[in-house]
Amino acid sequence: MRLANKVAIVTGGGSGFGEGIVKRFIAEGANVVVADINEEAARRVAAEMGDRARAVRADVSVSRDVEAMVAAAVESFGTLDILVNNAGYTHRNGPMTEVDEDTFDRIYAVNVKSIYLGAIHAVPVFRRQGGGVILNVASTAGVRPRPGLTWYNGSKGAAITLTKSMAVELAPDKIRVCALNPVAGETGMLHLFMGEDTPEKRAQFKASIPLGRLSQPADIANAALFLCSDEAEFLTGVCLEVDGGRCI
Repeated sequence: MRLANKVAIVTGGGSGFGEGIVKRFIAEGANVVVADINEEAARRVAAEMGDRARAVRADVSVSRDVEAMVAAAVESFGTLDILVNNAGYTHRNGPMTEVDEDTFDRIYAVNVKSIYLGAIHAVPVFRRQGGGVILNVASTAGVRPRPGLTWYNGSKGAAITLTKSMAVELAPDKIRVCALNPVAGETGMLHLFMGEDTPEKRAQFKASIPLGRLSQPADIANAALFLCSDEAEFLTGVCLEVDGGRCI
């Protein structure tokens, strides 16, 4: 049990990569708050996982929701050891000048402001107990940006830079901060990344990945497990590409 007696929050835990992370963490002994803006999805995942999961509705761009999410972890399980900032938002693949302002604002609220709010509310808990782990789910889009997703690319570039800066600043508090950079995967946002989900588009995406497939939630969950476990206790500021070789 690599996360025995650990308490984690996973945002966007009601589907996709987040659901995969929740299930992997619980399989490895953690207690997990499944946080999602879709309360029904969060409750479904938590119900499947039993007593070691608690569902919480949270909009990660709203401070009071993030504060309540952290409080729920402490109240339910006594502490908080791991915060996984997985919730994400994007625009449909297309010309950057055709993305409306509301969509732009929502992308940066969910993908960037959430990291700030998570730190504001979780870091004091980590400091009181002498350490913790923050894992930000960024993207290969922040490493090798491509046309059509410009504003999303920028938000994930911000997540990567924030991860490295946070890692240095929080290291004296024994708080590790790392990130994952997944390639496009089998999640609910795939059709937005591709513009349209067709066999031809999937083939085009797969052809750009040396290992020849899209990512799966299990791929991201396994990497998250390692970086959040004590096995990675000397790793901080790491932004790990889980991409089948895409960024080479």
